[in-house]
Amino acid sequence: MLGSENTVKNKRFPFRLIEQKGQTTNLVIVLPGAGYTTQAPLLHFTTGIFYSKGFDVLHINYGFSREEMAELNAEDFTRNVYHSIEDAIKDKNYSHFYIVAKSIGTIALSGLLHNPVFHHAKAVWLTPLLQRDDVFNSMVNSEQEGLCIIGDCDPCFIEERFELLRKNNNLTLSLIGDGNHALEIEGQPLKSIDILKNVMAEIDRFSEL
Repeated sequence: MLGSENTVKNKRFPFRLIEQKGQTTNLVIVLPGAGYTTQAPLLHFTTGIFYSKGFDVLHINYGFSREEMAELNAEDFTRNVYHSIEDAIKDKNYSHFYIVAKSIGTIALSGLLHNPVFHHAKAVWLTPLLQRDDVFNSMVNSEQEGLCIIGDCDPCFIEERFELLRKNNNLTLSLIGDGNHALEIEGQPLKSIDILKNVMAEIDRFSEL
């Protein structure tokens, strides 16, 4: 039954660590959306950008049922993500972190940035859940350098809150005209590809070591 200790509170998520041929101290952690996996375009190409720059790439591949989504506890979710990261890198010696989070992944990102391990991490907020106070407050008060990309047709876009984010000089903001929650334009595949290319160019610039 949903909410039991074993199914939610102490869950270890599957992960995949994509390693460079040689050792590196650079790691990017990718936190996908609930239905937007690490194989979907935004995260697939983000993985390629970071890997080409000498980063190991860690995918945290959680999955939730509709019932689990309805009952999702931010604290439990963030703790489980962190324990999964610990499991993945326990024998590694990383010192330079980026965290890329899409949608529901921004809930965990909000909590992870308070962890001393990620005090100097840089964050990429893809379609953040601005309607959630925990996500919004983490972004507006963040001391870490961050890049936020969201579409103005995304149901998670709240213009008033987005404008308040501009007060945080640590954040670089990008608003995609007509972009939905997948950062695509409904019924416009070629224009959506152009958006994808532009978003990847922004991430490429942000990911300079």
